[in-house]
Amino acid sequence: MPHRSGRVGAAIIVLLTALVVTSFQAPVDAEAHAKGIDRFLYALSRVESGGNYRARNPSSGAYGRYQIMPFNWGAWARRWVGNANVRQTPRNQETVVRGKVHALHHWLGSWRRVAYWWLTGSSKTSGWSAYATRYVRNVMAIYNGTRIVESRGDIHRFSENSKAIDYRGRWERAEHRYYRGDRARQAKAKGNTATFRFTGSQVAWNGPNGPTRGKAKVYLDGQYVKTVDLYSRKFDARDRIYTKTFADSGAHTLTIKVLGTRGRPVVSIDEFVVWD
Repeated sequence: MPHRSGRVGAAIIVLLTALVVTSFQAPVDAEAHAKGIDRFLYALSRVESGGNYRARNPSSGAYGRYQIMPFNWGAWARRWVGNANVRQTPRNQETVVRGKVHALHHWLGSWRRVAYWWLTGSSKTSGWSAYATRYVRNVMAIYNGTRIVESRGDIHRFSENSKAIDYRGRWERAEHRYYRGDRARQAKAKGNTATFRFTGSQVAWNGPNGPTRGKAKVYLDGQYVKTVDLYSRKFDARDRIYTKTFADSGAHTLTIKVLGTRGRPVVSIDEFVVWD
């Protein structure tokens, strides 16, 4: 999965993406002149979809090698292909994303910030959540040809509205520009639960923390695992709240039970992430 730099890296890209890349040198000033874009696109695609042009998130509708959200495709395709209604073929995906990423790099000035924008839509330079920091680290690890932090097969994302989640009690809709898909689900009452059914070798619960956030119990396959505390002094819309790695891929359930913490009862679900 990690990508080597130089001519060997270019050969790997050819095999994996079917794009003709003859060779490139490790750029001295890569970020300033947007060199190394092929390496960055490869790294981004591996983290987003495992390199699958037909990958679709059943919850958010994000599609393709780079997991473009439906509401972005039309505007981006109009700008870089000239047709907002063009199909998301592999060739069109590459054209559109290359144009968008090049523009982002010209604006933001570094690949790290481009990766962060791709995840969050934000251009801020500090205060990144632990989840966002890990995401960017993974992209840059592949870009630089080093070990990725999490590399357990293809990634599947399930939004807060996924049918794989069984909500019990009152879970309200919450909106924020930095939530994935701009939305999350939240509950306050003690005893409210959300049970996520999945098949995979690793699972993660992503959501916000902050001064109004409370505690929740986590259960795996019906067994109590731990109590997590979502409190922090500053609000963070996207954080990795809980993760579990299994020895082998299999069917499991992950249940979150709200404890109704006094003065800060809110527990939220932005998404679940599953690795094959």
